[in-house]
This record gives sequence, C-alpha cells and structure tokens, in this order.
Amino acid sequence: MPSIRDAVVVGAGPNGLTAAAELARRGFSVELFEALETVGGGARTEELTLPGFRHDPCSAVHPTGAGSPAFNRMPLAEYGLEWLHPELPMANPFPDGTAAVLARSVSETAMSLGPRDAGSYRRLVEPFLGKWEAMAADFMGMGSLFNGRFPTDPVLLARFGLLALRPVSWLNHRFRDEPARALMAGLGAHVSAPLGTFATAGPALVFALAAHANGWPVPRGGSQSISDALAGYLRAQGGHIHTGTEVKRLDELPPARAYIFDTSPTALARIAGLGNAYAEYRYGPSVFKIDYALDGPVPWTSQAARRAGTVHVGPTAGAIDQALRAAVGGRAPERPFLITAQPSVVDPARAPEGKHVFWAYGHLPNGWQGDATDAVERQLERFAPGFRDRVLARATAGPPQLAARNANYVGGDFLCGASDGLQMLLRPKLTGRPYGTAHPAVFLCSAATPPGPGVHGMSGHHAARAVWRQLRRSRQR
Repeated sequence: MPSIRDAVVVGAGPNGLTAAAELARRGFSVELFEALETVGGGARTEELTLPGFRHDPCSAVHPTGAGSPAFNRMPLAEYGLEWLHPELPMANPFPDGTAAVLARSVSETAMSLGPRDAGSYRRLVEPFLGKWEAMAADFMGMGSLFNGRFPTDPVLLARFGLLALRPVSWLNHRFRDEPARALMAGLGAHVSAPLGTFATAGPALVFALAAHANGWPVPRGGSQSISDALAGYLRAQGGHIHTGTEVKRLDELPPARAYIFDTSPTALARIAGLGNAYAEYRYGPSVFKIDYALDGPVPWTSQAARRAGTVHVGPTAGAIDQALRAAVGGRAPERPFLITAQPSVVDPARAPEGKHVFWAYGHLPNGWQGDATDAVERQLERFAPGFRDRVLARATAGPPQLAARNANYVGGDFLCGASDGLQMLLRPKLTGRPYGTAHPAVFLCSAATPPGPGVHGMSGHHAARAVWRQLRRSRQR
C-alpha cells in the first residue's frame, strides 16, 4: 500500500463495502477497517440457535437489493451472490385464513384485495410499471442530486413524489376494504413510523413496485452472501480489509486523503472529533426480534402465507398503526405488528432436512428492556395455531442486545435513525452535503444518509461518488 491511501473506510456493512468497492474499481487505493471478526454489518448469517440452522441476525429479505443500481454495477454473481425468489414475495393473513398478497404479478396482487379495490391498486401502480430502472436511479439515487447529477426521468420522479410525500393513511383513502389498506399499511410500517407520518407512502410504494419488478428475494445461503460477494469484489479490485479492528480515534487510522464512515452520525462525531455536529440527530424505535429453529414449516392457517418469503402479522391497518404509535410513544404494544421472514421456504439448505429457520420482530420503544417473547408468540399463534409446538430453539434480541450486536443500532434502532418527518428525507441533517462533514476529509456513508435504510448499498455508492469527485479535483490541481 502507498504511504498515503486515497481512502480509508470504517465499517464493513453493505454501504461501507460498496463505497470501498466503488473507489477501488476506479483505481483509488482503499483500506477498510471492521471492528468485528467478519464483514457484514446488518447483512450477516450465523448459527444463532442450533448447529445447521443458519439465521440472519438482521436483514433476511431484500426488496431493494436485487434491483439496486449500486449492486447491479458490480459482477456480484461471480463472487457467489445468487438471488432466490419465493413463490410469493409477501402475504398479510387474516384470522379467517384469507390473505392480501403482494405477488410478482400485479393482477394476482389486485385480485387478493377484492373486487372493490383491485382497480384502485392497478391505477396506483400502473404509471410506474416497467420503469424500475428509472425509478431506482432517481428515487434510490436521490443522493445523486447532491453530487451534481439530474434525474434520469424528471416527470416520472415528480409524479412519484406527489404520492410519495403523503402519509400511508392518506394513500389508503383510495381503498374501500381492509385487505388493500392492510397491505399498504404493512409496507409503510417498515420505516417504523405511524401511518399518518409524512412521506411514509414513498417506501410503501417502493416496496410494492420492487416486488412487481424484481420480487422480494433472499440470497442463497443467507444475507452473509451479499457481504461476502462485496468483499470478494473489493479484494479483486485491490482493496484491503482488516477485521477485528475497532477504531476509536481518527489518528488510529493510516494517513489518507479521505475517511468514509459506515457508522451512526454520533459515532462518526465521536471518532473524528466533531463534537456536537450531530447532536440533533434523532434515533427511532427499536424491535424485539426472535430467530427460531423449527421442526417444520410455520403452520399458517392461510395457504398464501405458507408460500410467502415474508409474512406481515397485523392484521388490519388500524391494528398496525396502533402498534406503531405505542412503540413510538414509549409503550410496548400488547399486540405487536410483526414482520416475519421464512427464508427456508425457498432455500432448504438454511436448515437440516425437513427443518426450517424463521424470524419475527415487533416494534418497541428505543432502549426498551424486557422480554416480549410471549407477546410475539401469542400474536403468531393467532394466525399459526400450534406454532409453539414446532419450536426447537429460539434466540431473542431486544433493544439492548441489538445495540450490543451492532454499534450502528443506537438504542436498538436498526434503521440508524428515525425515519419520520423531514429526517426521512433530510438525513442526517439539513445540508446540501449529506455525505460530507465539517472535516473536509471525513465522509458519512451509512443508512443515516440518503436514500436511507435497506441492504442496497446506495448510500455507500453516493458517498463514494462524493469522495471520488473530491479526489479527482485534488489530482487535477
């Protein structure tokens, strides 16, 4: 390595790995430092319960991963990444055994919502169908606006923005019956904010359109496959990765022209000596997550839920909103809204023959301490009677455990910052340089920057572009 590196990256989550790989493939010298012994951040796979059961401690299903412009610019398949698609991306079951489904097919999705809302759903998504690449380049690529690039399709982006900036509750006014409202409520709830929150319609629409364009796939072998593929590509481009190296101060790192942090904003400020630069940044609610080793598939009463990679357990828009309001307001909901993933329905190698891995999480206040296992499992039993009888082992993680597992999850907030109000759009603060900081050589690339949470690498991509532009100008001078 040269005596002065072009870039040093701190944190080997998907964004840190993407930023490092983007710079390395452009010929810049790059070193990456990760505190844990393996790369991955929120995209890991571990045996949390019993031998042979491979769980994803955080993300498992990747609606925006398969269609990510950042990932698709790299030959990650050559480094072991293979997407597997369940028969249905998502199902929202009801107590009577029926379900609203999000399918690859718009028609199948619309039919599951009932005759009074099928047409409304088609009209909602129709203007954006077949345009995922432009959508992803502009909506997921909105960080490009801060790097001097204009939208690829300004008219499409404006049309989407008119809907996206609304609350999910406003979006649901167009529907007459519960299946459609519950479907959209569950999609919007992924941002961990009440349904009346400004701009929650945007993520809900993105998740729906991602399903119709690319599905909601899982990586073969688990989410670690994404991180390992990024790391493999980075090394092939000449980048160097150091694991088991916790960085506490900027002067502990090798000399470099740029330092890029895949960390929370407050951690960056502490390490880089930026004082109270992000003192106003807000962290959102947490979750209680349970990873299960099961003796068989989840016994959903809904046949659709048995075919889906992701299952939302609400079941209604009102119940989902009530649970979210409780968590944001500092109370543990009696009946949590659950987001669940069952990757072994499409990847049987994740568990011994005939067995399954499964996880579920419900929202809780930031920093909440306690055990929500009973509340989660009582909710599951409503829609999958006999579920507890199939549990071989469980690994639980509340806010303190999540924060200990990943330093970016402040108070257990795995979204790396509250995704409500203006902070959903203006992360980490009101500035024309969200990836830059008060220190001219220090940059931020985590989910605390646009376009926000998700295993898609776009925050890392945009931060790398900001660094690349600065390094190029420096070389020209």
